[in-house]
Amino acid sequence: MMIGATGAGDDQSWAARGACAGMDPDEFFVQGTEQNQIKTACGSCPVRTQCLADALDNRIDFGVWGGMTERERRRLLRRHPEVSSWTALLQRAAREAVGS
Repeated sequence: MMIGATGAGDDQSWAARGACAGMDPDEFFVQGTEQNQIKTACGSCPVRTQCLADALDNRIDFGVWGGMTERERRRLLRRHPEVSSWTALLQRAAREAVGS
């Protein structure tokens, strides 16, 4: 199974547009220094923000998502327990960055 592949035909979700869509998902569920290596695949991904927001909103415990490891995401969640929607927060930040 590939990341973003749903088997339901032509998937238009953010996952189907990710830089990792054709990669083996197991590559994103590694430990230690291998995590830093696989994070490079996220570097220029057009849907990195959506991927990260989904992982944070859904409290995904394992793997590299949106360029962050599970440890990095847990740290971010602990630092900002007041955030109820990472999707809304990251979209707003992206809009403000473009507007500045």
